[in-house]
Amino acid sequence: MDVQGASQMSWYGEGLLLVAALGVALFLYFLIREFIRRRLVIYKRGLGLFLIRIALPVVFILVALCLKIPAIKEALRVGQRFSLVLDAALIFFIVVFVIRLIDISFHAWYSRRKLPFPLPRVLHGLIQIIIYLALFFSVLKGVLGINITPFLTTSAIFTAILGLALQGVLSNILSGVSLRLTKSFNTGDWIQVNKYEGVVLDTNWRETRILDRFANVIVIPNNTMASEMITNMSLPDNASYITIPVKASYAAPPLTVINTLLETTREVPDVLKSPPPRARILAYEDLGISYLLSFAVSDLNRKNIISGEVSRLIWYKFKRNKIEIPVAVGEKVADVLKVLAPKEKALAAEEGDERAYQALLHSSFLRYPEGPMAGQFLVPEEEVRTLATLVRKERYAPREILFSQGEKGENCYVVASGKIRGEIVYEEDGKKYVSEFSVGPGGLFGEMSLFTGTPRTATGIIEEESELLNINAESFAGILARNPHLSETIAELVSERNKKNEDFLKKIKGLSANDLKQSTNKKSVLERLRSFVRLFRKS
Repeated sequence: MDVQGASQMSWYGEGLLLVAALGVALFLYFLIREFIRRRLVIYKRGLGLFLIRIALPVVFILVALCLKIPAIKEALRVGQRFSLVLDAALIFFIVVFVIRLIDISFHAWYSRRKLPFPLPRVLHGLIQIIIYLALFFSVLKGVLGINITPFLTTSAIFTAILGLALQGVLSNILSGVSLRLTKSFNTGDWIQVNKYEGVVLDTNWRETRILDRFANVIVIPNNTMASEMITNMSLPDNASYITIPVKASYAAPPLTVINTLLETTREVPDVLKSPPPRARILAYEDLGISYLLSFAVSDLNRKNIISGEVSRLIWYKFKRNKIEIPVAVGEKVADVLKVLAPKEKALAAEEGDERAYQALLHSSFLRYPEGPMAGQFLVPEEEVRTLATLVRKERYAPREILFSQGEKGENCYVVASGKIRGEIVYEEDGKKYVSEFSVGPGGLFGEMSLFTGTPRTATGIIEEESELLNINAESFAGILARNPHLSETIAELVSERNKKNEDFLKKIKGLSANDLKQSTNKKSVLERLRSFVRLFRKS
């Protein structure tokens, strides 16, 4: 008996061997996991997650099987007790492996159908822990023959003590489960809790993390989430309304103000077309009429940026449409302003006319484009000064659409300052292409529609804050009437230029064969210019 006892490993030795085997298994698991993370591009995809989920039980199964090889058992001199523990470990990790395979299969089934997994993450993890504990105690009793009653009794007492000590933690866990079961929000939803607002990143056993629009991660305990009022801005859909209060003077017709506000929202790409923007009168007040502009956006992270963009464009459109924003002033100041206002307006008009004259003087408008007289004016400079008093001076903000390709147009623009980007959509060999060009200070934009009456051949987009001179048929007609030769000269120059570009004009989307014929025919262009003169003389 002494010889047999000496030939087998002691309880102490077998315990150390089990700890060593456990350490080797954990080391191999973390090695494999790190390899998958660093080497495989499939990590965080289906196969990568699958390998990581099954790696732990597989490694433990392989280590246990290695220790059960007869040659290794003989070399280590392990006894029957150790073999029984290995059998219990094999059964435990094989069942764990099967449970994880089933769990992965369910996740894959829902993922392929692009459906959310029905169990919240917190509840899913809690169920797994309960299953693993039940399996562990079953193996202890069924395989190793250990009486688990003392464990359960001790566990119950320990659980009661732990529950009292960790009331807050348990409250967070149960609150997290409640929030996910009631589907108050999902990952990716934009929510507001108390004064905090942001997109939901994750909900775990303790807390909910949201990312606010300033890129800060806000951590809110689940029991706080459950007790506060939650506003889910992603339900029933991702569209949420933003409201901007605006005040305008009584001199501006309400319909003009409302149409201007709605037009502003249409030019901001982030504003949704559906549900449609709304504008209405809010109240009649002492200083003016208050309006409320409402529009929907889907990207709440950029809520302040979008609201600022719309507010910025409102200022420019109000200026162009002569809509004043009333400002509160004292009675004495108001009396002084009444006296000074006419003089200030006259001075401002003179300054504006002078700036327009200088811009026209240094522009390509009413000049010979080429030939021996290239760059010279088609009319006396006094006519240019007269035109400067008639054109509209308009300011535009960056990214505003001046007009779109295919629209009808009865005017053209001279760039006094800033820059316009032109985009021409054309077709060639059945494919669509976009050609771009820029017009800076002194440049002319949109003159083809004014001279020929054809639709716009390009879309005009304001590149940077610009001041433009808006020349319409009415302001242009006076120069034509006072200079009889001008209509024929312009008709010849325009028709010749369009004939040179005829091949390209044929490709432009929205330009019909009749439009092309009209723009290249001198008589058609001349007849249009003479119609301006006739209307001018009648007026």
